Amino acid sequence: MTDELAPIPAATFPLSARSPGKCIVFGEHAVVHGAPELAFAVDLTTQVFVTRGGSMRLNADPEALEHNAYFRAAVEHGWSDRSPVEVRAVSRIPRAAGLGSSAAFVAAITAAFSAAQGGVARPALAQRCFEIEQGAQGVGSPGDTSTVVAGGFVAINGGPGEPLWSIRSTDRRWDVRRVSDPGWVWVVAYSGIPRSTADAVRSVSARLAAPGGPELLEQFRRVATDGISAVERGDRRAVAELLQHNQVLLREVGVSHPRLEALIEAAAPAAEAVKLTGAGAGGSVLALPVPGKETELIRRLARAGALPFVVRPTAVGAGLVTV
Repeated sequence: MTDELAPIPAATFPLSARSPGKCIVFGEHAVVHGAPELAFAVDLTTQVFVTRGGSMRLNADPEALEHNAYFRAAVEHGWSDRSPVEVRAVSRIPRAAGLGSSAAFVAAITAAFSAAQGGVARPALAQRCFEIEQGAQGVGSPGDTSTVVAGGFVAINGGPGEPLWSIRSTDRRWDVRRVSDPGWVWVVAYSGIPRSTADAVRSVSARLAAPGGPELLEQFRRVATDGISAVERGDRRAVAELLQHNQVLLREVGVSHPRLEALIEAAAPAAEAVKLTGAGAGGSVLALPVPGKETELIRRLARAGALPFVVRPTAVGAGLVTV
């Protein structure tokens, strides 16, 4: 495994940076309120190419600062001299699918900007990426950005050992730790229903503030805590049971969707467990295949109208690419 704390070195234009996407296993939404979350970086990536330019443009759009909140936030918070640059972004991650497309873009462009400004330590990169993504969305946690910066399996507010780093906002702190990769194959499937992370987060926050909300949050906390431990020890049966429990809780807070439920039903004969992953209300599902039934699982999800991917965790977080 690469050193997850290796800094982003200084570099000069033209330069390129790449970041993986992510997949949340346990704890989405509850992490915003301080509960644990487990996610892993996936081998679907976003890559940016950055050069000096006559105007500030993203993918040849001279009005990108107005059109793209993530690009605008990255320039405002990550590019100190504001001199014109041209950025081209190429991504294999479906947008608005719950697989970290925005976090990957933010991490890749922030790594590139940081390299051009003398380099950055990885914990500082993780903090900067969180601030940029939160600035664009207005809400959220550092789970996505820390996962794509670190690579591999990452626990927020849980897990063994000392933190890789801590992320701070005005009113909260999240500790980020490494969790061992159990070496399993996973399948994700995009439903084709785009979703808004910010809208879903606000909806769940309102539900958790309503009567019964604190009890629901405590259930999310227990499932994620137990899930992190089960993944760390490679207990596949326990992980499957906890994935199913997590999905029940996500239904309870209102972020499932009829399309997601149809995909869960279609996948069931070939999967040990299936749940939504990410903000929900659309987006994607995550499945732990029955060993030997990966191909059947892919076919079932495709026949149900989804765009499925076999994904493997990648240990390589955001960083520069030789150009």
